[in-house]
Amino acid sequence: MDSQAVEIFAVATNPADYGGSWIQGVIGLLDVATQQLQSSKEAAQSAIEQATSLLQEKMRTHSREGSRASGGLLAWQVRKVREYVDAHIASRVLVLNLSAVVNLSEAHFSRMFKRTFGLSPHAFVLQRRLELAARLMLEGAESLTDIALSCGFTDQPHLCKHFRRSIGETPAAWRRARRGEPT
Repeated sequence: MDSQAVEIFAVATNPADYGGSWIQGVIGLLDVATQQLQSSKEAAQSAIEQATSLLQEKMRTHSREGSRASGGLLAWQVRKVREYVDAHIASRVLVLNLSAVVNLSEAHFSRMFKRTFGLSPHAFVLQRRLELAARLMLEGAESLTDIALSCGFTDQPHLCKHFRRSIGETPAAWRRARRGEPT
């Protein structure tokens, strides 16, 4: 296995060091396998075997833990939190309110939330807002200002800042590219 595959495997096998991103490690290993397929079938095979091993381990861990993600929220708590966030996406979503939905203290809820989703509650809400904004940009003809407000952003520049930081391009450019509009 080449040094790139070794590095990706290290990320994948130690998700705690990389924000719980084991899936990114699996994807990286599969990318290495694809790249190595022509030049080194052994390296490709090795990367595929490592990715398979990670997936099998994750499945075993998940089946042992039942519906609780290693010290994380229970399935019903995850569902309640998602429902609350989606129902209140246009307004302020506070950790205080989220923790009350599942009857936990704020500190304990925040720890369990991070273990479950791999994100802080604030980052999760921001991600959900960006997902909703992207969907609204593709489905309708609303202005970016209206979309920003309906998704809980304070204004269009606030949406643009977070969208660009997350996606890598402005909402307007992203929308044009996805809709096939002329530049």
